[in-house]
Amino acid sequence: MKIIVDAMGGDNAPRCNVEGAVEAVRELGVETVLVGRGYEIMDILKELGLSEPPPGVEIVHADQVVDMEDNAATAFKEKKDSSLTVGLNLLKEGKGDAFVSAGSTGALLSGATLVTKRIRGIRRAALAPKLPVPGGAILIDAGATAECTPEYLLQFAFMGSYYAEHFLGKPEPRVGLLNIGAEESKGTALQRETYALLKEADSEGRIHFVGNVEAREAVLGAVDVIVCDGYAGNIFLKTLEGTALYLSGEMKKMFKKNALTKLSAVMVSGGIRDFKKLLDSREVGGTALLGISRPVIKAHGSSDGYAIKNAIAQAAKFASSGIIESITENMEYMKLPAKPAAAEEKI
Repeated sequence: MKIIVDAMGGDNAPRCNVEGAVEAVRELGVETVLVGRGYEIMDILKELGLSEPPPGVEIVHADQVVDMEDNAATAFKEKKDSSLTVGLNLLKEGKGDAFVSAGSTGALLSGATLVTKRIRGIRRAALAPKLPVPGGAILIDAGATAECTPEYLLQFAFMGSYYAEHFLGKPEPRVGLLNIGAEESKGTALQRETYALLKEADSEGRIHFVGNVEAREAVLGAVDVIVCDGYAGNIFLKTLEGTALYLSGEMKKMFKKNALTKLSAVMVSGGIRDFKKLLDSREVGGTALLGISRPVIKAHGSSDGYAIKNAIAQAAKFASSGIIESITENMEYMKLPAKPAAAEEKI
């Protein structure tokens, strides 16, 4: 399994990207292709005590870097020798099994869509992070497509269902439509029309749709796949992340109040470590970009070496899972029937 890594993307690049790639080769048994400024990558390898790329690590030079200030929609075209563009082209050409980048989300989405291409028939790609809720859940979309149509959400439901089945190991993932109430009549026209489409897909045995789900129940693990437009999904995700940070901070203050609470912290230290690990985005590594014809993983912009290593592990699992094949094979069930052309007005 060969994973292409954007060595220059992210706040801590290229050091942490190189460190993560080397660790992935050592611990996971995968091969990695580091795409970026070769001389900078070699300097870091030397600092790690390596005079040359170790077995399983390949360097492909790319002199340019896509910065956060660049236009996300056109950066991959304007900087054709960037680590992002070169890496995606390597993926397109079959010179790697998956691509990992901690760089600009918008540039990665645009580049993956126009270089690697979407799966034929998929209208929009979607970000599908795993959420730290009981049993785990997939949120789709988390911000790739802010404005959606019912057909987009129908496709998100199918893609999220396949991803939860392969990635979470759930044979019949429960799919819920994020809404302001459980009743079928709730929400805007988008939610009501999507509800009807998902209900029909459920009746045909294509997905396991359990109805609308409110944010509160979604966080408590009521469903395995949370379907929504990217605007609502990004707010949901950021609210969850902020709440987790707040609770972690309050817990830390609580245990530091006095000698007795500090002693209590020692006694439950194992549980605290498990709690922190559950909320640590580094443990998952990144977010899958579903709907693209080849596996693409978006790592967090602040990823350290540990997070990059786990993103590479996630990319390898994605590449071998058969998710893209499942989406491709079932594409006919994700399309709305074409509207009949309006009859010509008789004169």
